[in-house]
Amino acid sequence: MKNRFVLFLLLNILVSPIFAKDGYKLWLDYQPIEKLSVKEEAEKLFEGIYFFGENSTYDVIQQELELASKGFFNEDPEFKNLNQQGRLWIGTRSELSQFLGLDHQAKIKDLGEEGYWRGSLIHNGESHYAIIGNTSKGVLYGVFDFLRSIQTGTFDSSSEKSDSPKISLRMLNHWDNLDRTVERGYAGFSIWDWHRLPGYIDPRYIDYARANASLGINAVSLTNVNANAWVLREDFIEKVKVLADLFRPYGIQVFLTARFSAPIEMGNLETADPLDPEVKKFWKERVDMIYKEIPDFGGFLVKANSEGQPGPHEYGRNHAEGANMLAQALAPHGGIVIWRAFVYSHEIDEDRHKQANLEFEPLDGKFMDNVIIQVKNGAIDFQPREPFHPLFGAVGKTNLGMEFQITQEYLGQATQLVFLSPMWEEILQSKTYRPSSNSTVAAIIDGSATNKKLTLMAGVSNIGTDGNWTGHLFGQANWYAFGKLAWDPYLKSSEIAKEWIDLTFGQQSEVQRKISSIMLQSHEAAVNYMTPLGLHHLMGRSHHYGPGPWVEGGRADWTSVYYHRADSEGIGFDRTTSGSNALGQYAPEIASEWSDPNQIPEKFLLWFHHVPWDFKLKSGRTLWEEIGLHYDLGVKSARKIKQDWDSLEGFIDVEQFSQVSQLLAIQTQEAEWWRNACLLYFQTFSNRPFPDDIEKPTGDLEYYKSLRFPFAPGIKPNW
Repeated sequence: MKNRFVLFLLLNILVSPIFAKDGYKLWLDYQPIEKLSVKEEAEKLFEGIYFFGENSTYDVIQQELELASKGFFNEDPEFKNLNQQGRLWIGTRSELSQFLGLDHQAKIKDLGEEGYWRGSLIHNGESHYAIIGNTSKGVLYGVFDFLRSIQTGTFDSSSEKSDSPKISLRMLNHWDNLDRTVERGYAGFSIWDWHRLPGYIDPRYIDYARANASLGINAVSLTNVNANAWVLREDFIEKVKVLADLFRPYGIQVFLTARFSAPIEMGNLETADPLDPEVKKFWKERVDMIYKEIPDFGGFLVKANSEGQPGPHEYGRNHAEGANMLAQALAPHGGIVIWRAFVYSHEIDEDRHKQANLEFEPLDGKFMDNVIIQVKNGAIDFQPREPFHPLFGAVGKTNLGMEFQITQEYLGQATQLVFLSPMWEEILQSKTYRPSSNSTVAAIIDGSATNKKLTLMAGVSNIGTDGNWTGHLFGQANWYAFGKLAWDPYLKSSEIAKEWIDLTFGQQSEVQRKISSIMLQSHEAAVNYMTPLGLHHLMGRSHHYGPGPWVEGGRADWTSVYYHRADSEGIGFDRTTSGSNALGQYAPEIASEWSDPNQIPEKFLLWFHHVPWDFKLKSGRTLWEEIGLHYDLGVKSARKIKQDWDSLEGFIDVEQFSQVSQLLAIQTQEAEWWRNACLLYFQTFSNRPFPDDIEKPTGDLEYYKSLRFPFAPGIKPNW
């Protein structure tokens, strides 16, 4: 009865509450069709829709078609039976097998469980447009792609399209606490209203599922990696079950974060030793209870022995022993363990850059098949620019997944427009030279380079209760880009940006051109005014808001001076053989080239080298001059972005225009703050004048050092 009640709510709940054009509808804002030829074709199809089966996923597809039809044509679609001239056919390969030739069936079958084909079929001399998947989930993805083609004005019923995801798990990681605060969240509180669940279902949960399904995101971890064992209680699993039931028709599996010390905190045990029989029993019973309530529960995401989180090291065990203990409990149910590789300790006298490889390389091949090691894109911590993590290529026998950060912890939080897709594309297309000379990071995480089938791309969510979901309207573009790259990690940022602009702002060519330019230059601009030429970890302490290159004291690896190592001779972290030798963890081809400061890409120069202030770069300028020019260029780019946006006034919805314009004014001020603070600080070491051809930093260094932000967002308040 309870499941039927939840399904009733799912089918009758208000979807997409009526708001002003404030961004709530995301890229699913079905506006009247601009292109006449597309409108005429689409309208005919919506006049006769036939489903070849019945299930809960088809129910939500029907809802989506109803929403789209009302937006496109201001009228309801017509649903027909097969004999009533249904023009749009929707179903699975097996359901439509009588209308498909053997070759066509084989072609669709090869697309896999989540793939789809859409195009024209001829039956009894009549043409029908069909959307076909191997499963109803594939059909769902095909329908969303069909609707997207109408929105962007690219639909053509005479052409066909087939597609399938290249990565099996495409996952959002929410760093949401049970009290609804969000670690590194800048868009309000957590959307999970645990206090009112399971009794109250917020309509936002449905719209969240729709948005993710439209991108092919098929998994979500609901809770913070700095985990609270409370979520594994029976009463909380009842709440989680409601979300799992709502998300299931949209093809989304639910995961939870597991606190390694839960056997002590919940099971009244004296140990959480992964080899202890009572500990294993605790986890087996806990997992069995979860699967009884949520049969398709995905599994656990685990942060262990990192930044104070408990783990197997407390008991003299390694990460494989800890992960495998949980994997054994999950395996009978088909569940998986996602074990984060973000591990480092100030008690280990090693460059933080090296510590994940030191921990995990010796364990390669010792993890169970249902374990994925989730690796951040770089070895430090989601910095504005990082070289790819050396675990990609160093580990070949273990499932590896990618962890990107969609929320902008180090890239302006929710006050700055920074389109992250170019940064992610740079990482994904990086050559690793292992396991082969042509291998890239993308080929490792999609399994094509390693023959792995259990693959993962995860993104740390930027979603909250703000009306537009992401705080900054352009934060939506990062959620969108993540979903697109998780489906296909070989996509180009320019293509993703154009599509999002079409869906968000319409198809006016001048609007598209200017916004595309803004988006595609925004990341490089931010790197320039924050951390140019390989500088990193220069932000304020704890809240990570604004510049703090002077941060020192306490844990060395949480300071800025640990990373930039500026002195009277030069600046940068020596990670060559004469320093920490972190370069030795990469393939020899990379280590050889990057060990030479004259050969390494200059964007990584200070990441791997301590370089004299007067070192000549490829431009012929000294390092000190180039640092100044990069910071200055970043500020000028921020101003140009603001200028370009303001020129669009009158072409964009007033509310959206105003919000972005105000935030770009803040971004420009923050860019100047970064430039001024960093250049004034580094000048105390270089003792050189600023280059003549830059705008000179203003303000007082001691003033910048004195700034405090005790109520900055993204860290849990001390209430």
